[in-house]
Amino acid sequence: MSATAAPALPGMLRDNPRLDQWVRFDMPGRVTVATGRVEIGQGVLTAMRQIAAEELDIAPERILLRTGDTELTPNEGYTAGSQSIQFGGVALRLACAEVRALFLDAVALRLGQGGSQISRDALSIVDGAILHRGQPTGQDYWSLAPSVDLAREATGSAPIKKANEHRIVGQDLPRVDLADKVFGGPAFLHDMVIEGMLHARVVRQPRRGATIRTIDEAAIRRAAKGPIDIIRDGNFVAILGADETIVEAAAAIAPGHVSWDNVEALNPMSEEARWLLQQPSIDKTHGAPPADPAPAARAYEATYTRMHIAHASIGPSCGLALYQDGRLQVWTHCQGVYPLRAALARTLKLDPAAISVKHVQGPGCYGHNGADDAAADAAVIAVRRRGQPVKLRWRREEEFGFEPVSPAMVVTARAALDESGKPQDWTTEIWSGRHTSRPGGGGNLLAAEALPDPPPPPPAVEGPPPPGAGTRNGEPLYAFPAKRIVHHLIAETPVRTSSLRGLGATLNVFAIESAMDELAERAGQDPVAYRLSVLTDPRARKTVEHVARMAGWRAGLPAGTGKGRGIGFAQYKNMAAYAAVIAEVEVDETVRVLRVWCSADAGLVINPDGAINQLEGGIVQATSWALKEGVRLDESGISSRDWEGYPVLRFSEVPEIAVELIDPATDRPPLGVGEASGGPTVAAIGNAVAHALGARIRDLPLTRERVMAALLRT
Repeated sequence: MSATAAPALPGMLRDNPRLDQWVRFDMPGRVTVATGRVEIGQGVLTAMRQIAAEELDIAPERILLRTGDTELTPNEGYTAGSQSIQFGGVALRLACAEVRALFLDAVALRLGQGGSQISRDALSIVDGAILHRGQPTGQDYWSLAPSVDLAREATGSAPIKKANEHRIVGQDLPRVDLADKVFGGPAFLHDMVIEGMLHARVVRQPRRGATIRTIDEAAIRRAAKGPIDIIRDGNFVAILGADETIVEAAAAIAPGHVSWDNVEALNPMSEEARWLLQQPSIDKTHGAPPADPAPAARAYEATYTRMHIAHASIGPSCGLALYQDGRLQVWTHCQGVYPLRAALARTLKLDPAAISVKHVQGPGCYGHNGADDAAADAAVIAVRRRGQPVKLRWRREEEFGFEPVSPAMVVTARAALDESGKPQDWTTEIWSGRHTSRPGGGGNLLAAEALPDPPPPPPAVEGPPPPGAGTRNGEPLYAFPAKRIVHHLIAETPVRTSSLRGLGATLNVFAIESAMDELAERAGQDPVAYRLSVLTDPRARKTVEHVARMAGWRAGLPAGTGKGRGIGFAQYKNMAAYAAVIAEVEVDETVRVLRVWCSADAGLVINPDGAINQLEGGIVQATSWALKEGVRLDESGISSRDWEGYPVLRFSEVPEIAVELIDPATDRPPLGVGEASGGPTVAAIGNAVAHALGARIRDLPLTRERVMAALLRT
């Protein structure tokens, strides 16, 4: 007989295999559970507690959750890409199940007679206490902990609970992170105070490679109206002092007293996405070989665009650092403490083992905003002011002007149609800057670029789909016989770009789903029926059918009446949660989104209220993207540096939203849900606006000017 192969461990558990990296019983009556995932507003701390409590059979209140700490938690890279539960939660679940099994084995052996072992099936655990056939054994996790060695590698062999056994998973447990946020506790990094702390601000290079020509320190000190220090190292300039108000006053006027060389003026026209079409690119094709052109009568082609998009966090980025006794401690609200530690080690020429990075919650980020940069700013200053804690907070103008933004994109959808109007061959052609330029990939910290001997720019590379970055969701899930993505990666863009919620999926789904509506109209079919005719994935079909029932979808409603409905659908990354969205809009000179319905299949759902919250948040943010958001440029760089120049959706403009989960209590694996509703929402709004106007707008955002131009064309 051949030996049974050991089960394959999921990636996060394979990379962090020691069980005591995940679970420890080091305090009476409490369980320390560690996760590399961090709370950025998505409710992940609550869900991770539920996962651990379920598999360990303990009350959630017993869990001390350690998260995002290079000293205490597994290295799970970035909290990003809707991967927290789909990958991190699955790893934690398996680790906890194996810990539970080890303790049961220990009791079974202890209760056996003559060296025999009683059946593990006769044992159970209730809130950490171990029972034999329902009766107390006098043993629990804490009494057994000294004799159960968790300093061993996981095998993945322990069974996990079935959905019908769940008592905690699948429940709407209250969010553990909200109380301090609602009632004014010290919830955020911005609230942290360390004795002797200095406050700091940085004068930014206007462009990578810019060098200081002159700096009028006397003028800056006069404006401060109080004691400040000015630190300069190469082209890195920082202002610091004990009084934050004084430091802020100096920082506000300081840029006007520093002049720069090597600052090339930008072309303001580069704010429009079609500028990308004239730029050099790195070209790759993914999928089926290119097909011969279709006859004009059977060909479809349309081009869609999106401007650069800002993260637009309500609170600017912040970092806190202390360098003492040869060790650097950094507190940050970034999404990846281990990658940031590696980047800081390169920048400061320190041993990574001498750097501790801890996550503290901050304003919502939705990707790579200024959090890593603010932490690096604080660390650079702290190393030069040994023994003094340094807190650095970005100014609002700085956040808008210097954070990495999501790149502008151009997408052309192209199809060859059969006699019934269904695509037989499909091409999604994408032009985009880089969506993945996080510091862990090699550089891209503003402080590092300003210091002497700056690192080279991060390499211009992106992984293939799935999941892809600029190509994310570029392949339709529909059953077209031949599909491909042609990707033009633009290495040099006018402003710094990186990850933002959904990456390329937002515009790719908008383009594909807009095309599907146009193709349905050509074929004389209802948009929902047309989609279902080319959807073979049963879960995808169920998701589309479910949202149509939710919204009371009716075929054949007239177009061009000023009111319209539209649908959008995708499976995020073609490997995470399915989401279908229907939007109802009213359009005169502007677009008002009245109602949005969303159905989602996310597999096993840990906390239904949390999952619905994430889908709702994605709908609100995507509505803002669709209607309002676009970064403005002038010759000096980003010019939209306040809320007037970069408007976002107001509370009064948030539509009525209904979200329903499909089969959330299932034995299917959990699927990432955090970014699933964004692309379908933008697409649904675009299709609803086209229905309302009787004319299509293919460029985002759907501003008043674009609506008026579309009306003039009709």
